[in-house]
Amino acid sequence: MQLLSINVGWPQLVQYQGRTITTAIFKLPVEGQVEVTEMGLAGDEQADKSVHGGVDKAVYAYDTQDYQWWQQELDGRELAPGEFGENLTVQGLPSDQVCIGDRYRIGTVLLEVTQPRQPCAKLGVRMQMPSIVKQFHQAGRPGFYLRVLESGTLTAGDSIERVERPEHTLSIPEIYRLRFHSSASTAEVTRAANLTRLSESWRDDFCNLLESR
Repeated sequence: MQLLSINVGWPQLVQYQGRTITTAIFKLPVEGQVEVTEMGLAGDEQADKSVHGGVDKAVYAYDTQDYQWWQQELDGRELAPGEFGENLTVQGLPSDQVCIGDRYRIGTVLLEVTQPRQPCAKLGVRMQMPSIVKQFHQAGRPGFYLRVLESGTLTAGDSIERVERPEHTLSIPEIYRLRFHSSASTAEVTRAANLTRLSESWRDDFCNLLESR
């Protein structure tokens, strides 16, 4: 497992479908050591902090295996690191092999998986393709957010070590299905709501879902 690219970006104004939109989804690779704190990567920022960023979504990662799948799905479209708005382009961590609460050491940084990524309209802006939001949602390859347990630095090319996996957890595709498909049983939703390492917002969502039943 390896960190292939570190990608950061700042809010900028872009024209999209006749509107001016502020977004920080245009992440570009950077070289050298990058400092990482509980709020994310140095040199990276979010445009709408009500839905992006924060300690539970400090860092977003996406894997090259999922990239390869998308290249085929999009008829060979060239996809560069950061295309999906991720901070870390990684190898060896496709969504279906990552679980909530997994802890990874990259460089001197300790990270913990908190939730899948839920696509928003800004992904369509980034790729100039409105339909990609629905496609991304249906594909079941959302990538994953991480919280920073130990600040430090990382560099493209660093190896990635999984140092812990909780005994009782759910994979990224499993919890994504439970969150967005009504077929989830009450027992499954309860299990998800009790995952202590899941992001606070997703635990609240599962608790609200239980209350509505």
